Amino acid sequence: METRLAFGKQGLTLHLPDTHQYKILHSISAPPLPDAAAALEAALDRPAAGPSLAEVAAGKKSAAISVCDITRPAPNSTVLPPVLRRLEAAGIPRANITILIATGLHRGATEAEIRQIVGPEIAATYTIGNHDARQRDTHRHLGTTRSGTPVWIDERFMSADLHMSLGYIEPHLMLGFSGGRKLIAPGLAAQETIKELHSSRFMRDPRAREGSIDDNPLHAELLEIAGMARHDFLVDVALAADRRIASVFAGEPVAAHRTGVQWVRKMLMQNLDEPMDAVITTGGGYPLDMTYYQCLKGITAAGNMIRPGGRILMAGACDEGVGSPEFSEMMLRYPKDSDFMRGIEGVPVTVDQWQLEKLALVSRETEVLYLAPGVPENFQKVFWGQACATPQDAVNALLAGLSPSARIAIVPEGPYVLAQASGALSTEGAAQNSYNGVTI
Repeated sequence: METRLAFGKQGLTLHLPDTHQYKILHSISAPPLPDAAAALEAALDRPAAGPSLAEVAAGKKSAAISVCDITRPAPNSTVLPPVLRRLEAAGIPRANITILIATGLHRGATEAEIRQIVGPEIAATYTIGNHDARQRDTHRHLGTTRSGTPVWIDERFMSADLHMSLGYIEPHLMLGFSGGRKLIAPGLAAQETIKELHSSRFMRDPRAREGSIDDNPLHAELLEIAGMARHDFLVDVALAADRRIASVFAGEPVAAHRTGVQWVRKMLMQNLDEPMDAVITTGGGYPLDMTYYQCLKGITAAGNMIRPGGRILMAGACDEGVGSPEFSEMMLRYPKDSDFMRGIEGVPVTVDQWQLEKLALVSRETEVLYLAPGVPENFQKVFWGQACATPQDAVNALLAGLSPSARIAIVPEGPYVLAQASGALSTEGAAQNSYNGVTI
């Protein structure tokens, strides 16, 4: 049989033998709205929670809007125009509206990417800025959370009278779901804050996982930080399979985001009768699979559906290579996942170590195979698993030794699919093997 995977901008076809049974798990989504523009207008004027945007903006002299960066397919160029019209109608001058690209610790957007993110007309007529987490002196210190996280947020955001975010809601490997509070921290936070949010006390807590915000300690921490930053209003959307808008959630950030999460969870969650023996997954295609760092989300999502001792194949284009310098250095320093987990115990958090930590929770319990042609050869040699040179090599390696009765899932959209099986690695094994950051 042939199966088509999300892979880079063009996609990838895998040829699989008919000797096995396959279960294809496509992302489930609602159809796109017939009139997204009208839905946006209605959501801004009659929000899911709290007063309208016009009411919130009344009397304000300046506004800052946090938006997703290039690695997320958020429809900012569609959502921004009606938002900006209302801000200006409320009396906020265009010159006093700042749009901040919430990069977290990702690289800043190029000029061409800024035009893609916000639209060429908005890019030409509004103040657009990249967040830079590494420049702490450009952030305002807001104190510490109850659990001790130091909170530093971009000064340009804090100095505005009105604080907004535009995002979209999808499953997130440790935060449960994206959107809402994530556009404040880590999106606009300094690296000191981001590092603590990605420390082992959150990363190894089994409650910090895909598909759940209930009792999720990282979700609670981000809500507290967003409250400290006075998050006034949000617009989050859910996306259809073709990435058009399927639903809109606006208003008071905590309640509006929870409404959106409930809608997305109901639409996306797929329950499996039993865990899989093998999973073919992806980095989600462009733009999410631009780097190996981002592709790891496809592996951690597969952890919710595979049995301990199973086998995962991750396919990602990785056209921009590995990821940040810090992430790259750690890959070369720790060629084994066990070495990595020992190496990070009792030392300060390093930028991007969290993605490797989440990977290790899966790779130490499963066999992981990689088809990542954009990753340089010296990094492929230190994958925590086997690097495959061609699609056919990857298929052969995945199926080697598997009986015809093996349960094999194909997840073409990788981290965009929310599925879980009772007894799967991340839902039970992680809780047993990785709690409180000591041993696995």
